[in-house]
Amino acid sequence: MQRALVVSLVFGALACYGFAQTSGAFAGRAQNLRDCIDGFGTCDHSLLTSAQAAQIAAQQHEQNLWVCLTGNGECDNSQLNATESKEVTAVERQRNALACETAIGTCDQSLLTPVESAKVAKIQAEQNKLNCETGLNTCDYSMLTAAQSVEVKQLERERNLLTCETGQDPCDTSLLTPEQTRDIAQFTYQRNLLACKTGSGYCDDSQLNAADAKEVAVLQSQRNALACQAQDVTCDRSLLNVEQARQNSGESIRAGR
Repeated sequence: MQRALVVSLVFGALACYGFAQTSGAFAGRAQNLRDCIDGFGTCDHSLLTSAQAAQIAAQQHEQNLWVCLTGNGECDNSQLNATESKEVTAVERQRNALACETAIGTCDQSLLTPVESAKVAKIQAEQNKLNCETGLNTCDYSMLTAAQSVEVKQLERERNLLTCETGQDPCDTSLLTPEQTRDIAQFTYQRNLLACKTGSGYCDDSQLNAADAKEVAVLQSQRNALACQAQDVTCDRSLLNVEQARQNSGESIRAGR
C-alpha cells in the first residue's frame, strides 16, 4: 500500500513537470509567433508551423506592397513581383508628378514625361507671376515676359503708394511721382498733427509749424489740467499755469468736503 502511494506520487510529480514544460514551450511559441507577426528581429522562423510561416509571409508581402504604393515607409522593391513592380513604378511617377505640380514634397524633374514637364513649367511660370504680382519674396523676375514685367512693376508702384499713404513700412519714396511725394508729405504731416492734438500715437513736435505747435501746446495743457482735476496718474502738476493750479486746488477742496 505504502509502495503504491510512493509510485503514485512519483508519477504525479513527473506529470506536473511535463505539463509545466509543455506550458512553457507553448508560451514561448506564442510569444515567438507574436514577434514574427509584428516583424521583430527576435522572430525565430524555425518555430513556426508551415501554415503560420506561409500566412505571415503573405501578410508581410501585402504590407510591403502597401508601403510601396502609398509611399508611407521604406519600400523593399526586391519583394515585388513583375506586375507589382510595374504598378508601384507607375504610382511613384504619379506621386512625383503631383509633387512637381503642387510644389509639395520632393520633385524629380528627370522622372517627368515631356508632356508633364511642359505642364509643370507652365504651372511654375503662372505661380511665379502670381508671386510677383502679390509682392512675395519668391518672385523670380527672370521668368517674366516683357509684358508681365511692365505689369508687375506697375503693381509694385501701386502697392508702394498705398503703403506710403497709410504710413506703413517699407515706403520707398523713390518710386513716387513728384505729385505723390507732395501728397504723402501732406498725409504724413496731418497724421502727426492729429497725434499731437489727441495725445494718441507718436507725436513729433519738431515737425509742426509755428501755428500748429501753438495750438497743440494749448490742447496739451488743457488735457493735462483735466487729468489733474480727475486726479489721474497722467497729471503733471508742474505744467499747470496759475489759473489751472487755482482751479485744481478748488476742485480738491470741494472733493475733500
